[in-house]
Amino acid sequence: MMKKRCLKISLLLLVSLLVFDPRAVLPSEFQDNLYDGYGVELYGFTEFRQGWRLQSDPHERAASISEMRLQLDAGKDIDFGVLKLKGDLVEDLVSDSGRAELREFNLAMSPLTFLDVKVGRQVLTWGTGDLLFINDLFPKNWESFFIGRDDEYLKAPSDAVKLSFFLNVANLDLVYVPVFNGSVYIDGSRISYWSAMNGRQAGRDFIFGDHERNRFFQDDELALRIYKNIGGAELAFYGYYGYWKTPEGLDPISGKLFYPKMAAYGASLRSAVHGGIGNLELGYYDSMDDSGGDDPFVRNSEFRFLAGFEREIARNFTGGIQYYLEWMSDYDAYRDSIGGNGGKDEYRHLVTFRLTRLLMNQNLRLSFFAYVSPSDEDAYLRPKVHYKVNDRWAVEAGLDIFMGTDDDTFFGQFDRNTNAYGSVRFSF
Repeated sequence: MMKKRCLKISLLLLVSLLVFDPRAVLPSEFQDNLYDGYGVELYGFTEFRQGWRLQSDPHERAASISEMRLQLDAGKDIDFGVLKLKGDLVEDLVSDSGRAELREFNLAMSPLTFLDVKVGRQVLTWGTGDLLFINDLFPKNWESFFIGRDDEYLKAPSDAVKLSFFLNVANLDLVYVPVFNGSVYIDGSRISYWSAMNGRQAGRDFIFGDHERNRFFQDDELALRIYKNIGGAELAFYGYYGYWKTPEGLDPISGKLFYPKMAAYGASLRSAVHGGIGNLELGYYDSMDDSGGDDPFVRNSEFRFLAGFEREIARNFTGGIQYYLEWMSDYDAYRDSIGGNGGKDEYRHLVTFRLTRLLMNQNLRLSFFAYVSPSDEDAYLRPKVHYKVNDRWAVEAGLDIFMGTDDDTFFGQFDRNTNAYGSVRFSF
């Protein structure tokens, strides 16, 4: 096993060397054809990232993350558009596996002056929240976020067709996903969690499975955004028809999770205010498989609200604050369905704080992000230091700190997963 692992890492390093210094490997004639003749723009990085849990967790390994990653990002202008390919090769020492991750593979074109089209695998995002999402119902990778990977990997890719219309009355984004793209959720394979079925924390000893939604043109999704700038403020309206992005339903017969049907409607406003940027966002999640709220195995419908403000406190020093609310619909029916004991609160309040300080000609970035829930009495803290050594080399170190009064709250359940991590990256 150790020999095989070393061989994989050696091969990844060899590929990295080929990318970093191709002149040392490829004939000059071939280089000219590759970089000049074909017009391919190539970027990427190699990174080693290591992290450890700061307390014992009997359900998980001591290392929270241990991986070497090579990312290649290639783009080429063709006659009628731009072709983009972006992917990662990863040797993961925690899961004892190597894998290839295709993050983007798409064609972007403008067939009309008022229309942009992008077809294929792409990373999609919209909304106004800072690491909080209401109307951004595109897939996320929460596992990556909690174990210390780069923030880029929080956003998971979608296999979609995106149409962007630029009209006088308003702009319209329309996204169609022919087969459901769910989020990577906490299933116990890398992060321990609170298992209501077992009444305890669980991890690798109780990994949840789910019923996949993988039928083309049947398990599909549709999302839209209509937005317009009015007097310096951006006003947007959103719609979504598909499924909960994490499996919020439980099949009591099979014991597996599933993705209930869900429609969402929302709006947002972002504008300059009091020397900074303020934002408001709201949404309603219609849990269509539990319209009355009386099914204890399916998540209820919810109202969600977000208000935020960010501004520069001093030169190269910015701060931001957000208030977020989840309000469960049909709460009385929910309480009756679970027998009136325990369960979730009707309201979940969350406040976030962000501080960012740039030093040493902006090459050193100190950042701190905190989620604090007064209703759950738990918190998640993310301090981080990033130093850009030069144009190619960068190092980073950070902490993921989970705390909570109870073991069954959202952040409190992860308290044994508090970890420290560091990384070294070479970009090209």
